[in-house]
Amino acid sequence: MLKRTLTAILLIPPFLYLIGWSPKWLFLLTVAAGVLLALHEYFRLCRSMGIKVLCGIGYGAGALLCAAQALPRPANNSAIIFLLVAVVLLIPTLAMRESVDLKDYLAATSATLFGIMYIGLSLSCLVAIRFHVGSFGPAWMGGGGAVHPWAVVSPPLLFLFVVIWAEDICAYLVGRAVGRTPFFARISPRKTWEGSLAGLAGSLLAAGIFQLWVWKTAPFKTVILLTVWIAVAGQVGDLVESAIKRGAHQKDSGSLLPGHGGFLDRIDSLIFAAPAFWLAISFLGSLP
Repeated sequence: MLKRTLTAILLIPPFLYLIGWSPKWLFLLTVAAGVLLALHEYFRLCRSMGIKVLCGIGYGAGALLCAAQALPRPANNSAIIFLLVAVVLLIPTLAMRESVDLKDYLAATSATLFGIMYIGLSLSCLVAIRFHVGSFGPAWMGGGGAVHPWAVVSPPLLFLFVVIWAEDICAYLVGRAVGRTPFFARISPRKTWEGSLAGLAGSLLAAGIFQLWVWKTAPFKTVILLTVWIAVAGQVGDLVESAIKRGAHQKDSGSLLPGHGGFLDRIDSLIFAAPAFWLAISFLGSLP
């Protein structure tokens, strides 16, 4: 518990800087590095299950998807579609050469494509959320002529992380203290309904405070609906990563972060929450 807390405290300041004040090139490089690190842990889990993945093209596609999201709209959407079609054609072709035993062919193709979508495409949405959906300014802070010190922060991206962090913290603390009813024992024995509901409640509370103090122009109903959508997607993402680890007979995806396990363990909720939030933004057309 102490290691987990200290690790979180040390990581919060650089994360806040990246979310709010980092230049575009640094944010893009950080997300791309995160994609590569998460893919490395994912490919390691695949290999422990005996699946021979095409790591090189997976890393390359993941980085290119992040770069494509940084392009101006609508060029970024066209670039992403082009890349996805390219990897769908390229990976099955290369897998025929890499798979000595053709019994491995389908597994290698499927696992590599899934990794690119699951991690590369999902996390690249962070770039789109940061740079294509508005920024703080006097209106975001409730009006007035003075420029707020947080004038460069992307409120939707900050909102996403606030919801995910609140959910993870509340689910962990309540589940650890009073959790008794298994949520999905076959996949994650330690997850409980008490922790899951506490996570949802914590994310709603944090979102309400965020809307009251920061996102003053956003309708309260919209904030609540977005929070529930993000929170549910985050919990599904947590379960998906747990299912992959259980299939690989691994407790953690790695040992990079003391008290948290691997990098993939730390961002499992974000992997589903980020694209889910981006889909909601796209459906709404824009955010206030």
